[in-house]
Amino acid sequence: MRRRIAAIVPAAGVGSRMGARIPKQYLTLAGKTVLEHTLSRLAQHPAIGEIVLAVAEDDHWIDALKPHFDAKVRLVTGGASRAQSVYNALCTLEDDTWALVHDGARACVQLSDIDQLLAADAPHGAILACPVTDTLKLADREGDISETVDRTLLWQAMTPQLFPVSLLREGYARAFGEHVELTDDASAMELLGYKPHLVEGRRDNIKITRPEDLALAEFYLQRREM
Repeated sequence: MRRRIAAIVPAAGVGSRMGARIPKQYLTLAGKTVLEHTLSRLAQHPAIGEIVLAVAEDDHWIDALKPHFDAKVRLVTGGASRAQSVYNALCTLEDDTWALVHDGARACVQLSDIDQLLAADAPHGAILACPVTDTLKLADREGDISETVDRTLLWQAMTPQLFPVSLLREGYARAFGEHVELTDDASAMELLGYKPHLVEGRRDNIKITRPEDLALAEFYLQRREM
């Protein structure tokens, strides 16, 4: 039986590290906003039946983009945190749906990576990730090196992340109840005792966070279209 897949895109943040006057998802990237690129890519995947976009209640930019959105996209009101935005979207989905959660600022995701994620033999879900290749240092409170961390088993978490809606919603509810701060969706599943599967993704699936990331993302997008 084919799974019902709904993409969730949390896009209610302000992107303070970008240092821009507007939220980073509305910055221009290769002629469109970052968010338009992200939504367009997700809408192209045939397995994704709908895209739930969580935006801030006082979002003043979204109305200008609505005419350009695919019919799969619908809006929900996001929250003060990424976790709350994802949870708000989860509460609008049926229990038998699988949620494909993807950061609005990851405009360079490849359809082939989504294919790999959906094909993973992982009954409790999986995430895209990359093995860590850089040397990692653990710092002390003074900013000095405390130790060099063994990177052998370390992975950098990415999105999309794919989980059953009912379980992911339960994980987030527990995190809120226990005042656990979550920075990704897999952490909510881990809180329930599950071990999500790691699917190696492409390194050009970058999260646009700082000003220099825009130029790099534009380079990746241009190469994809060649």
